[in-house]
Amino acid sequence: MSYRSQRPSVAESPRGWSHSLVLFSTFVCLVLLFIASFIQHAHADTGGLVKLNDVESGALLFNSKEPGKYVPAPLLATDVKIDVTGPIARTRVTQQFINPGDGWVEGKYVFPLPENSAVDTLKMVIGDKVIEGKIKEKEEARRVYEEARAQGQKASLVEQQRPNVFTNSVANIGPKETIVVQIEYQQTVRRDGDTFSLRFPMVVAPRYTPKTAEPQLVDFQSGGEGWGTVLPPERNDDLEQPPVLHPDMGKINPVSLTVTLDAGFPLGDITSPHHKIALKRDGERKASLTLAEELVPANRDFEMVWKPAATSAPTAALFRERIGNEDYLLVMLTPPSGSVQPEAKPREAIFVIDNSGSMSGPSMDQAKESLLWALNRLNPGDTFNVIRFDDTLTVLFPDAVPAHGENLAVAKKFVKNLEANGGTEMLPALRASLVDRKVSDDTRVRQVVFLTDGAISNERELFHEITSNLGRSRLFTVGIGSAPNSYFMTRASEAGRGTFTHIGSEDQVTERMSELFDKLRNPVMTDITATWPDGRTTESWPNPVPDLYKGEPIVLSARMPEAKGTLTLRGEVAGQPWEVHMPVAAGETRPGIGKLWARRKIEQLEADAQIAGNWEQNDAEITRVALEHHLVSRRTSLVAVDVTPSRPDGEKLTSKNMPVNLPDGWDYEKVFGEPAIQRAKQASFGASGAMLAMAAAPAAEADASAGLALPQTATDAPALIHGGMLALLLAAMLSALWWLQRHWTSSAWARRQQ
Repeated sequence: MSYRSQRPSVAESPRGWSHSLVLFSTFVCLVLLFIASFIQHAHADTGGLVKLNDVESGALLFNSKEPGKYVPAPLLATDVKIDVTGPIARTRVTQQFINPGDGWVEGKYVFPLPENSAVDTLKMVIGDKVIEGKIKEKEEARRVYEEARAQGQKASLVEQQRPNVFTNSVANIGPKETIVVQIEYQQTVRRDGDTFSLRFPMVVAPRYTPKTAEPQLVDFQSGGEGWGTVLPPERNDDLEQPPVLHPDMGKINPVSLTVTLDAGFPLGDITSPHHKIALKRDGERKASLTLAEELVPANRDFEMVWKPAATSAPTAALFRERIGNEDYLLVMLTPPSGSVQPEAKPREAIFVIDNSGSMSGPSMDQAKESLLWALNRLNPGDTFNVIRFDDTLTVLFPDAVPAHGENLAVAKKFVKNLEANGGTEMLPALRASLVDRKVSDDTRVRQVVFLTDGAISNERELFHEITSNLGRSRLFTVGIGSAPNSYFMTRASEAGRGTFTHIGSEDQVTERMSELFDKLRNPVMTDITATWPDGRTTESWPNPVPDLYKGEPIVLSARMPEAKGTLTLRGEVAGQPWEVHMPVAAGETRPGIGKLWARRKIEQLEADAQIAGNWEQNDAEITRVALEHHLVSRRTSLVAVDVTPSRPDGEKLTSKNMPVNLPDGWDYEKVFGEPAIQRAKQASFGASGAMLAMAAAPAAEADASAGLALPQTATDAPALIHGGMLALLLAAMLSALWWLQRHWTSSAWARRQQ
């Protein structure tokens, strides 16, 4: 047998087979690239629209004008980092705007912040670039943003819609792209006796607009009055009220949260009433916590409560900051309780309970339980009345009646039979509660206890009613539910010289109502004045100083040329004089005190404008203070623009409001009604669990040189996934062909050898 006869043919040789394999693989790659290009072109031609069959994972889809095609909604993931030092908290909120579609989008997100927050920082991260936001007058900031949006530049705009409601608009988010926006703010923590607390709101509840309400800064509804309705998403472009996701669609907008706490005193219990937490202690006065579940949907407020160890909490705290040629002070003072308390006067207690649609479910249960608890704690010498309201009104008795068995039995039966339904016409109920038929009666303390979630949009009218007709009454607001309107309730209680109490779950009813009634039973301190060392050059807020209740500190912010001398606080407790002195030069130096002073001044200017109606004069001063201290306000906004255009010419920009969850415990049917339910279900599609996973994917740290703990911008994640799948498919084909080639060659060679 010759050598030639033993040699495989070209087709049988490894070299020949490899050459054929390369040609075949090249052909397969070209076919795959052609298919991918065709799909991409088809998606581009439809402006990023998809069909239901195109969706490969959970998604929220907006209706489009083309039947059977939808626009994927922008997604959002939020990370919150809170640093608490003594009575001051600094919070950084990082929002990742994610575009899962194939078109260019503008995302608009409505989100809440604490009512006393001073928002001063905006950063936008694109790749390894960090762009700082600039504070500008509101109209100018919007003009800058809209110009950048039109020119295809990435831009972010943070605006205040209400003192506790903000919007973040992000323009020109490319296909499969993520834009990272970071906001920072400063606030003071709340103190009640020896209990300290901090709330981070997570969801803006739909607001009810009464039929006769005056126009507000934000249109939270679409029909002139009633609840903010859920429209088909294509009609939501110009609304500030975001589309509310129906609970059947699952939950979106995941939040991760971390808190570091340096209390300044030995710590006792640290709890979070509404979320499970993982807690780590660092010595006696420091601790850190995270959410035990790592990610939670943004559908209820986060609250943290901490108490001192067995030792008493400090009775006074003073902090200051030097800026330029001026000192800024923050004073928190709790008067000594004393061993002997003056005898409390009997009360005329007026209880007002909200039974509108937004209170349905757990909120109604909490409100009824709270009111029944309060009725059981009335003393025999007290008088009382009960008022309930939705879009109608009932005053139980013609006037306040003695708190004896028969009257209390009638009231308890009335409360137990209440059901939540209808709108929130709060103004008539407030007016009825302030009707005082015994104006000159100084033998009783008249106290109005208002139980509501505060889900209304006509705050201005209510504030005006309180300041105009309060008389000798004192207003105590009780916020019910997972996401109460804390701005309205806090400002209403301040204007009414009372206090605000939040009850977020039935487990808190007894504890929180006990604390409230402890205040109501104890004599209030009235006619409080603050005398500064140099009153002519010192601006302090609030002014005048509100009434003081047991366990609640006076919190004053002041600005003066130089912190020296003594602050004197005076007041009356049950007709007896009270006085305390504090050297203003004492205390620790802390950053951010100036911003807190500016925020309190802006709050006071807003209140003055609401009462006096002199908006032009107050607006000019609000603008000046906000620009000087780099704060977001009703008159100023933060805007950040990347000067490099990113959206190609001719590419359409779709603008959509970011959807939000319904607040936990709310009943969708009671709030929006049957037609809105059907529209909401038509507007949404798919499970949200995959959205949570996608939106909250781990992110790397940003450029270390920037010194920022910011997530890295991620781009084209689905394209990478699809590309990886194609690569795996190609690799599998090549492996199979290689194995077949080896097997066939070996078999052929064996046959030749035989």
